[in-house]
Amino acid sequence: MHLHTTTWGSGERVALLVHGIMADHRTWRRVGPALAERGYRVIAVDLRGHGASGRAAGPEGYTPEEYADDLVETLPGGAELAIGHSLGALALATAVERLAPRRAVYSDPAWHLPAEEASLRAELFVQAKRLTREHIRVFNPRWAEEDLDIEIDTVGLWDERSAHALTAFADRDLWPAKPVVPSLVTLADPSMLVTADHARMLAERGFELRTVAGAGHTIHRDDFDGFITALEGWI
Repeated sequence: MHLHTTTWGSGERVALLVHGIMADHRTWRRVGPALAERGYRVIAVDLRGHGASGRAAGPEGYTPEEYADDLVETLPGGAELAIGHSLGALALATAVERLAPRRAVYSDPAWHLPAEEASLRAELFVQAKRLTREHIRVFNPRWAEEDLDIEIDTVGLWDERSAHALTAFADRDLWPAKPVVPSLVTLADPSMLVTADHARMLAERGFELRTVAGAGHTIHRDDFDGFITALEGWI
């Protein structure tokens, strides 16, 4: 599936941005322009089932492999930088060998979901369709007003069948065996997806890890300045 994309900047270097579940390219509203100011042409996708991109025929069409194939079909290979958040980090890691960016950043990646949590998380995600702006503010007290508005809109557009698909690949070993390209993992504090043991495992496998103190799962929205600081040396 060819995905909808949004571009910031016109620099010679290319950066790719891949959002997480229930979001779309607008989650990067500050990151995209910040990278463009650093000389990048920044391309952000809407994953299948999200934003202005197409929908899968059914839940079985929302797998890491399908997400990855879409990225390869849509995005240029050999980019200078690729950043994926949560589900987007899983999709990016699955596609990274074929996309072959020079560097990859995985932000609080969803590389493992215990089976016993998958159904519960799926139901919680679906219930997000009914959340009000004030509910979202309670869950994300550090978000800017514009991000609250964007979240309401993106969740409304999102195909909730992709949440039910999480149970199909829960408990699969999706941890990357090694970084295919030089790779940074940025972590929330604490991360609900990457435990301390997982972090040690990733470090042993050759990933660099940096934690953004006090940040929630969507680090770039919770603490934009902290997120950009964590990328020093990588952007």
